[in-house]
Amino acid sequence: MKMVTAIIKPFKLDDVREALSEIGISGITATEVKGFGRQKGHTELYRGAEYTVDFLPKVKLEIAIAADQVDAVIEAISSSAKSDSEGKIGDGKIFISSLEQVVRIRTGETGSVAL
Repeated sequence: MKMVTAIIKPFKLDDVREALSEIGISGITATEVKGFGRQKGHTELYRGAEYTVDFLPKVKLEIAIAADQVDAVIEAISSSAKSDSEGKIGDGKIFISSLEQVVRIRTGETGSVAL
């Protein structure tokens, strides 16, 4: 079992959700987060005062999947979250980690059956 964590642009959430749904992924946790990487924020003007926006709004997706679904999930997220055919700085990142155990609280099922 694997945990896929993806950081994407907020307006790409619906595209990514649809792409994951098409490959049979039905459970996703989405959290609004703020952060920066190579984008390093930007400067904005508000009521005549200039200020720096260091942390940019992003969406963090967490998806628990079976190990054999990893490649399909990465491809679905990558292709749907990319800005255009070449991509741009700030499109996001995907992290893959191992899941030791999963427990469904309602039934007590464990392992891949609980996914």
